[in-house]
Amino acid sequence: MKTAFCTISTASHLYKVSALFESLWRHDNDADRICWCIDGNGINGLENGALINLNAFPKDQRIDQLFHQYSSSKDRIRWSLKPIVMEHLLQSYDKVIYVDNDIYFFSSPSFLWDELDKNNLLLTPHHYARNPKKDQNWLEANYKVGLYNAGFIGANKNSVDALKWWAECCLYRCEKSWFRGLFDDQKYLDLMPIVHPNTKVLEHQGCNVAGWNVDVCKRTLGESGIVTIDHKWPIVFVHFNGFSIRAILNGDDPLLKTQLDEYVDMLQRHRPSLQLETLWKENTLWDRVKYRAWKLLNSLKGN
Repeated sequence: MKTAFCTISTASHLYKVSALFESLWRHDNDADRICWCIDGNGINGLENGALINLNAFPKDQRIDQLFHQYSSSKDRIRWSLKPIVMEHLLQSYDKVIYVDNDIYFFSSPSFLWDELDKNNLLLTPHHYARNPKKDQNWLEANYKVGLYNAGFIGANKNSVDALKWWAECCLYRCEKSWFRGLFDDQKYLDLMPIVHPNTKVLEHQGCNVAGWNVDVCKRTLGESGIVTIDHKWPIVFVHFNGFSIRAILNGDDPLLKTQLDEYVDMLQRHRPSLQLETLWKENTLWDRVKYRAWKLLNSLKGN
C-alpha cells in the first residue's frame, strides 16, 4: 500500500519542514513525504521529501475561493487547505497523514498506518488538564479551542466524504470566535466522530506530545534515558509550537529538554542563523491577552 505524510507551509517556514522530513526519514523511510508550499514558487525541492508549489495543484474551485476569502491571512489559507490536500493525495495514496510543520518525530509511527487499516480517520486529543477545581482555564479550553488538535490527522480512501465536509466547514468560516463556537479549522473536528463514525481517537499518548498536555500525560524518564508517558507510551512525535517550547524552557515540561535540543539543532542545520527566541515568542502577546481577559472575567464573576 502507498502511504504519505504531508504538510503545508509558507516559504519562510520550510526550514521546519526540512527538520520534520528528516525526522520522518529516520523513523519511517517507506512513506513518501510531501510539502505543499502556498507561496515562493521559485523555491527548489527539499531533502528527504517532495516540495510542490500550489500553482502545480490540480484545478480546484475551492482553492481559488480560499485564496480570495482569506487573502489577508496565509495562516487561514494553510489551515483550510488541509482537507483539500489530503483529499487530493488520497487519489494516489491508500493512506495519508497530515502533520503541522512544527512537529518532529522521535520514534517509529508505523503503528499509525496499521490503525488506518481498521479506521478511516485518526485524531489526537489535546489532553488538556480538566480538573474543575484547579484547572478551570484548561477545562474551558476543551470547549473553546477543541477536543482534538488539528496539527495531526490521518485518513484512508474511505474518509473522502468526511474530508469534503471539513473543507466545506473551513470555507464557511475559518476564524476564532468563542461567541460562535469556532476555532479556525480545528473546532470542526469535535464533530468528526459523529460525521464519520469510523473515526479513531488515538489512545497512544506519545502522539502529539506538547506543552498543553504535560499535566495529564505524565512524562517519565526511564533508566535507559527514554522519556515515556505513564511508563507505557514512548514519545512518537512532539508538537514544538511556541507554547510547547516555552513550557520546556520554563521548566513546566523539563523532561523534554533533550528532545527540544535535538529539534533546535536540526532546525539550525537548515537555518544556521535561527535564534531559539524567535520560535518560542511566536503569538505570545495574543495568548497572554486572551488568558488575562479570561482571568478578569472569572474574577468579576467571583470564580
